Parts: sequence; C-alpha cells; structure tokens
Amino acid sequence: MTEPISNRMTSQLRVLLAQPGCVIAPGVADALAARLVKLEGFQAVYMTGFGTSLTRLGMPDVGLLTASEMIDNASRIVDASELPVIADADTGYGNPINTRRTIRDYEKAGVAGVHIEDQAWPKRCGHLAGKRVIPASEMVAKIKAACDARRDKDFVLIARTDAIAVEGMDRALERAEQYREAGADVLFIEAPIGLEQVEIICQRFKGVPLLYNMAASGKTPDLGAEELGRLGFKLSIYPNWLLLAAIPAMQQLLRELQRTGSIAHLRDQVATFKTFTEIAGLPQIQAWESLYGVPDDERASL
Repeated sequence: MTEPISNRMTSQLRVLLAQPGCVIAPGVADALAARLVKLEGFQAVYMTGFGTSLTRLGMPDVGLLTASEMIDNASRIVDASELPVIADADTGYGNPINTRRTIRDYEKAGVAGVHIEDQAWPKRCGHLAGKRVIPASEMVAKIKAACDARRDKDFVLIARTDAIAVEGMDRALERAEQYREAGADVLFIEAPIGLEQVEIICQRFKGVPLLYNMAASGKTPDLGAEELGRLGFKLSIYPNWLLLAAIPAMQQLLRELQRTGSIAHLRDQVATFKTFTEIAGLPQIQAWESLYGVPDDERASL
C-alpha cells in the first residue's frame, strides 16, 4: 500500500522549504546524534559526509567512503531521527548511470533529499584545497539522470557546485544557472568567502531555493537563521558542529582518566546512565515489552 503523502519525509521537507524563512538542519554523523536532534525539536537533519568519514573510518573527507557505506549510514539516521533527512551524496559516485542508482538507493533508504556535487573523483571536503571540477555538461547530465531516477516526485535534489575555489565566482554562478535549468530543486554554491560573495549569490538567484553551508572552516561567514532567511536561503546545514562540540569533552575525560586513573570526579560533568538510556529509547522498549507480554523477569529495566 502506498504511504500517505502527508507521512512521506520527502513531502514534509517540501512543506518546510515552502514556508517563510530558513530551515535549520543540524549535521549528524550517526544515529545517536540524529536522536538528539529529534529530541531537541528540530524539524530536519543533515547527514554530513566529513563526519561520516571520521566516525566510520577515522579518516578525512577525501573520497574514501563508498556509496553503500554512505547510504547505510543515511538509513540509520533516518530510522533514529524520524525526521526529513538531507544527505550528502558526494558526486553521485560515477557517471549519470551510477547517479541514477545512487538516487534510487538513497530513496530506498528513506532520505528526503540529497546533494550531489560537480567535483572530480576522488572528491574533497568543500572547504579543503585540492578540489577539481568536472565539465559543467557532465554535471548537467548527472542532474538530469538524478531527476529521471526519482520514483517520488517530492524527493529533493540539491545541486552543489564547488567551482568558486577552482574557476572563480562568475563561473560558479554560470554553472549554478545550468544546474537549475537541468532540474535541480535547490542550489548549493559551496564555500563563498565573505558576505559580499554570499550577497552576490542571493542577488543572482533571487526567488530560487538556496542552501547555506555553515561550515566550521571559517571561510564562509557565520550568519544567523533570521539573516539567512532574509537573504533568501531556504535551508542551512551545520555539518560537523555536534562532533566539534563533543571532541573536547571526550578528550577531557580521556586525559583525566589517563592522569588520575579514575572517573569518579567526572560523574557530575557527564550525562547520567538514566539519561543515556532515555535518549536510546529504553522507555519505548519497556512499553513494547508490556504491550506484547514479555515476562517480567525478562524485561529491560534500570
């Protein structure tokens, strides 16, 4: 039976993008972070490529992850968050034919939309040097293939260009125009430097849905959601900020454990085990155990 339109994550994302203002999508790399985003009341979530590479491989975003690894991670984030998920789909993992399969597989994973980029493989994080871009005509073909591959017309296709750092702003804007004409729903012009370049993008694409990447590199200005909405951005992603926040806390605990051989003095600085289990969804498991008659002595409890 076909899922009601109102329940589809793709349709929910379309509704969000049609509303006034800019949608905030915190970036996550795993199911735990996805659950936290949901619990804090956000309406959408973004799966970060660099974060996925770091958490799954312990390595940087330089084209080491495969499509299947990214899609598997996306499916877990979808399940854990129960929110519209926008996922990094890198270059589509090949030519237009590969891109068709990539879109189909992301759709099956339950994501609401993806962005594909015009970098040559192996790609690089958009805020690293050493990027190369494919001819615009090749990217146009990928976008058309991605549009044709969609089974769900509401699946959101975001076209990203990394050409600013490679070919300059004018050429990046020209590429974005071509990608929009090819069928992209949202444009993602990566790594503008300074507010002036941001404003140039917004003036050129007034009325066109735009994505803003609030990256941690410092190249792109830190703008609030209200200002982004005023400028014309419909979606803002925050790729690795949760990981950046978590790393110092993890390092502090490890260094204290190494220094003192004890964690007793750190207990009041970390989440309680009860909070830990609640975030994991233990109350729901307990409710299901009661509903389905699991024997009392076999039920999960604190």
